[in-house]
Amino acid sequence: MQIPQIRMESQFAKIGMDTVPDRQSIQQPNADLHIEQPLADMKMRTIPGRLTIDQTQAWEDMDIKGIFQRVKENAARGKQKLMEGIARVSREGDEMLDIHSGRNILVEQAKRKANRQPVDTNITWVPSPFSVKIHYEPGKTDIQFQTRKPIIDARERKPIISYTPGDVNIYVRQHNNLKIDFVK
Repeated sequence: MQIPQIRMESQFAKIGMDTVPDRQSIQQPNADLHIEQPLADMKMRTIPGRLTIDQTQAWEDMDIKGIFQRVKENAARGKQKLMEGIARVSREGDEMLDIHSGRNILVEQAKRKANRQPVDTNITWVPSPFSVKIHYEPGKTDIQFQTRKPIIDARERKPIISYTPGDVNIYVRQHNNLKIDFVK
């Protein structure tokens, strides 16, 4: 004996999807930027340094003198020699007053005049050390400045946005199916 059988065949439903992607584009134009930098205001004041060199003593040490200095020195030297001469004549006159004392005064005076002391000579440096006088006053510099801020003008531009929405199409690609058979 055969037992009847039930045979079932099923088919699942299938869904299909077609998509169109969305599209978006963004463009950002450059901003308009204008920068202006005013010049800083600067004032500078300078007092120059001062150098003074006095070499008068060095020239005098080398016997290079102005006419007024030479006349002044010669007058002083002449006056000094005159005073020395007057003193010598006065001293010799006083000695002559003692001629009756028995001393030979004239011979002594003649010996002194004939045998004068030798002139003292020595080596000297010409010009003498530190005979050039140097004096320096340093200069001064005063700097004043005033800064100025930059002038900035910025104009922004909005972005250009373009958007196309996407689409999704959903459909049944395969319908479901159930087939039942009875087999004997």
